Amino acid sequence: MLKQFKLDEALRSLDAVQLAKVSGRLVRMSGMLLESIGCQRVTGQRCYIEQADGSLLDAQVVGFNRDITYLMPFKKPLGLSSSSRVFPARDDAALQIDESWLGRVLNGLGEPMDERGKLGGRDALTTELPKVSPLKRQPVTEPLDVGVRAINGLLTLGKGQRVGLFAGSGVGKSVLLGMITRQTKADVVVVGLIGERGREVQEFIQHSLGPEGLRKAVVVVAPANESPLMRLKAAELCHSIAAYFRDQGHDVLLLVDSLTRYAMAQREIALALGEPPATKGYPPSVFGMLPELVESAGNGEGATGSLSALYTVLAEGDDHQDPIVDCARAILDGHIVLSRKLADVGHYPAIDVAASVSRCMSQITDRKHLNAARQFKEYASLYDGIRELIPLGGYTPGMDPGTDRAVKLAPNIERFLRQDVGASAELKACIETLQSIVR
Repeated sequence: MLKQFKLDEALRSLDAVQLAKVSGRLVRMSGMLLESIGCQRVTGQRCYIEQADGSLLDAQVVGFNRDITYLMPFKKPLGLSSSSRVFPARDDAALQIDESWLGRVLNGLGEPMDERGKLGGRDALTTELPKVSPLKRQPVTEPLDVGVRAINGLLTLGKGQRVGLFAGSGVGKSVLLGMITRQTKADVVVVGLIGERGREVQEFIQHSLGPEGLRKAVVVVAPANESPLMRLKAAELCHSIAAYFRDQGHDVLLLVDSLTRYAMAQREIALALGEPPATKGYPPSVFGMLPELVESAGNGEGATGSLSALYTVLAEGDDHQDPIVDCARAILDGHIVLSRKLADVGHYPAIDVAASVSRCMSQITDRKHLNAARQFKEYASLYDGIRELIPLGGYTPGMDPGTDRAVKLAPNIERFLRQDVGASAELKACIETLQSIVR
């Protein structure tokens, strides 16, 4: 009887034995896009592709056409050939996260890059973008002190606000981002370095974060030489990490450099799949993914914790009507424009306060502060309009009281808007200085 029981158990265990290993094969490779047949997977699932040296290349299903499955690898494909075998990957367990992630540097797949051992945690981290019901999202009610005088005084940001830094190349986006990183009072800082120069990664960690800042930060890195899919995954992962710490009750600052590189990565994938280009070469899917990414940031449903997000947006050729710039301006809660004209004369940070706006400022500041900021901008605009005429003798005092006052206040306005990279300016002190200038 006992022997019969053991025999039945052994026979039943054979049902779980995989008698054959299912695989497909590559039939075409075009750039980073791979085509395979025989390995049926749904979009978003992952596959392994056998390379010439026997190693496996990790890829994701991004589309299909009849029996052909389109794959995009996470890393540069090497040693592939026609009929290379494609294996379906087992559904991986979700990433596990907790406070032990603070101080770590990882890639878009959640793999550590800092040679400090494997990442672990007690809570499951979804790889999908977090979603918050618009009817349950907590409003922006408290100011966020970013330590930059021009922003604190004239473009006050709030906890949970999503803002863009708009500028052309070489105007100081990364420098200003570093200033905000060091000065902002936040419990957790999540940094996404997406599609930028690899040289800037170590510089940002050492100079912008520093040892103190790194201890409360998680850095997700996908430099420009990574595959477009890895850049997409890195941008989405840093939003998931930031949302996790927000839901734990922390005040989180999310920095993404840059939103434009995220759009460019999606453009590469969409064009490779045959999606027709629309505006300036960007396919329609790009303008659908940007709002989805941005809406995953911001405050959550809980009364505690906040998620403030800052995105750099590259205005190619200083064109502020660029489609990505225009789209970002419409979906963000404010934009800070950096001027090349100011940067060329050594005015740093090169913030064009007249072209910038914080859409949440009226909700988080009092009437006296709002009036002082409005008057300051008015005087700054009047002086800017007459600045070039003064050396030529084109300005006559006494003709217009407003212009006379703007010229008189010009040195104080200039000092207020300039700030050294290492200097800090607290929110309360900024408001008091602003009010004393226009009083």
